[in-house]
Amino acid sequence: MSPLSDRILMGPGPCNPYPEAVAALGRPMLGHLDPEFIAVLDETNQRLRTVFGTTNRLTFPVSGTGSAGMEAAIINVLGPGDVVVIGVNGVFGNRMCDVAGRAGAEVVRVDFDWGTPVDAERLLAAHPNPTAIAMVQAETSTGALSPLADIGANKGDALFIVDCVTSLAGTPVELDANNVDIAYSGTQKCLGVAPGLAPLSVSDRAIERIKPKPQSWYLDLNMIANYVTGGGARAYHHTAPISMIFSIHAGLAVVLDEGLDNAITRHRRCGTMLQDGLEKRGFELFATEGFRLPQLTSVVIPEGRFGALGEGEVRRTMLDRYGIEVGGGLGDFAGKIWRIGCMGHTARERNVALLLAAIDELSA
Repeated sequence: MSPLSDRILMGPGPCNPYPEAVAALGRPMLGHLDPEFIAVLDETNQRLRTVFGTTNRLTFPVSGTGSAGMEAAIINVLGPGDVVVIGVNGVFGNRMCDVAGRAGAEVVRVDFDWGTPVDAERLLAAHPNPTAIAMVQAETSTGALSPLADIGANKGDALFIVDCVTSLAGTPVELDANNVDIAYSGTQKCLGVAPGLAPLSVSDRAIERIKPKPQSWYLDLNMIANYVTGGGARAYHHTAPISMIFSIHAGLAVVLDEGLDNAITRHRRCGTMLQDGLEKRGFELFATEGFRLPQLTSVVIPEGRFGALGEGEVRRTMLDRYGIEVGGGLGDFAGKIWRIGCMGHTARERNVALLLAAIDELSA
């Protein structure tokens, strides 16, 4: 079995973090109101604005993983009497419906085949005057990429809420250009940081619609915003995860030092190399052509490709023999597709070459 330190994380979950982000976890501890830490937090928020493509003043990392970002984005602006139209083309669109329903909002669910993008025309036609329209830009369960521009340009008075967990720093997001009001992400994908924070960005327009008392105390942006934006006295809401803030601060520096466009190009180059290599080996790509994520490739497993080995056994062999983690399918596609990630520090051509060579060796 390969040493844990040698694992190449090419599943849909955590990628290999940037070494600088790992090293930052060991920085000396500071208090969450220490002026030096506040300066790091402010700089982290500014770096997030750059990566999100926004000037939103309420932009910060929520203390929790991407799911906490999803809940913060939804429960602060939706409740009983509100209507939200949600595009569902995979697992994570479905989760948005669950959270919005628990908040008491009326959910107008618009379903699309898994592997296909959310269609703007159908989503916009689903309700004449919704409070919000929500969707996943990069659906982690299928590898499908859904464009934002047409929805943002034609949403009317509705708030536009977008899941950017797998897209941020790997695919252009551009919140302001796409008229997105609220977006959330995670640290463990293309940002190249360990799981534990959920970058969130909220427009001034959405701030005006935050509920006076959202159903979550911990994620109440009314109380968090003062600490994050520095308005007046820096009153804190909860103790910030100091070391994780240090880590995302360092991870964002890696992305911005490389250049955001260059980081996106690197993800695209690795994704193209992987997808071309799989197709040349007779594998069928699952997501619709023209709407495939470069950083998360979903692929149908050819029957009998690996002889008597089941797909789970092949993935386990890859992990044990080569140190490569590959993710399986979810829901109806469990056991039928793989989800292969090329994200963050993992998005290197050498990793793609090793994976393809492992597939060749294991093929019947």
